Amino acid sequence: MKRTFLKTVAVALATFAVGGAFAADITGAGATFPFPMYAKWAEAYKKETGTGLNYQSIGSSGGIRQIRAKTVVFGATDAPVPGADLDKDGMVQFPAIIGGTVPVINLDGFKPGELRVTGPVLADVFLGKIAKWNDAKLAALNPGKTLPDQNITVVHRADGSGTTFNWTDYLSSVSKEWADSVGKGAAVKWPAASSVGGKGNEGVAANVSRVKGSIGYVEYAYVKKNNMNFLQLQNADGKYVSPDDKTFAAAAASADWFSVPGMGISMVNAKGADSWPVSTASFILMYKDPADKAQSAEVLKFFEWAFKNGKGMATELDYVPLPDSLTAEIRSKVWSQIKK
Repeated sequence: MKRTFLKTVAVALATFAVGGAFAADITGAGATFPFPMYAKWAEAYKKETGTGLNYQSIGSSGGIRQIRAKTVVFGATDAPVPGADLDKDGMVQFPAIIGGTVPVINLDGFKPGELRVTGPVLADVFLGKIAKWNDAKLAALNPGKTLPDQNITVVHRADGSGTTFNWTDYLSSVSKEWADSVGKGAAVKWPAASSVGGKGNEGVAANVSRVKGSIGYVEYAYVKKNNMNFLQLQNADGKYVSPDDKTFAAAAASADWFSVPGMGISMVNAKGADSWPVSTASFILMYKDPADKAQSAEVLKFFEWAFKNGKGMATELDYVPLPDSLTAEIRSKVWSQIKK
């Protein structure tokens, strides 16, 4: 069933990318992380209501630029905008979906999830300190496995990316050296000598699939869509886990959304035996006093519909839909600030 569903999504993504599938009744731009989900929601919403969505999957930084330029009605970002900047811009921010970022590899002879890695060792790989797959640190984590004497190529995002923010937020939380020398951000200076960039989750997935011995990071829907190999990760409780909707949901279970202005919490390295350590939310940005109030109202109708009717679609793609209690708070505390 999931295979058929993913084929449908692949068609939706292809038509979305050329911009001709949906009437431009609502315009948005930004994160590639939630793009498969927004595409599927938009397809169903168009059929049910006749209202279309034109969403440009250009990366979180691009989405923030476009909403600030007022060329779209909503922006989408996986790197939450700080509360002070939201106040300065006159915007609100709320989560729309939860998912996970996954380390993906191109290494012959191993099944998805067969190889394991800890956060500190993964940070050493992305720092370039571990440059071969048969390095002693990787071998020690995978007893009984014959790792090849093969160079590691790091594949990263070439554009400003909320997925990169999530990934580097995680690496900063598990490696002091990474935190001190590279840090976290939507764009960073990648230290590994052997590295290559790709645009969007799509570009990283394509490069990892192309380059033998490579390692990269993508949102889980792209892992499934491209049948990619991935590493199991050790979480904060010391358990090795695989990425899926259950481990993403476990990481989100204790989230205190309104503890941070703009709901921009970090879920990386969350406690819990089942928690996936690189889980995140994807956020929507809108103006409190929009220039086109009718279009802004249409955006809220779209997400209202998605929150109520799109949960099954989210689960099929291994995203985690927001719980009803949270969407109720979003309506009362966030959407109420947007002028109609």
